[in-house]
Amino acid sequence: MPDDDISNPGQQPKAMTRLVNKLTKEMLWMYILRLLQERPHYGYEIKELITKRFGFSPATVSGYAIIYRLTKDGLIEEQKKDDSPRKYYAITEKGSKAMVEAKAFLGKTIDLVFDITA
Repeated sequence: MPDDDISNPGQQPKAMTRLVNKLTKEMLWMYILRLLQERPHYGYEIKELITKRFGFSPATVSGYAIIYRLTKDGLIEEQKKDDSPRKYYAITEKGSKAMVEAKAFLGKTIDLVFDITA
């Protein structure tokens, strides 16, 4: 039987594995912004919180690369705390608007794609 066979117990179809990867590791920016909606966090703390809260563990390098891009795009900003040598990151107004737009897009997509799915 092929690996994609949904009737194969214990085997997830490859398409489902790709979907999970696309909506987690490849959409890491949304998870980072979601955490920063609560309060500023530092880089490694963000990685730990993603694992704890969302159930997947992004590569450390990937997390920092996304943080760099989010900063460059103005969706988050770096903050220094007087009592800590760590760099903290906070969501900006532009980042908050991006989350609203992402939620609307994903909601519309789910409604369109799964309109007849039980």
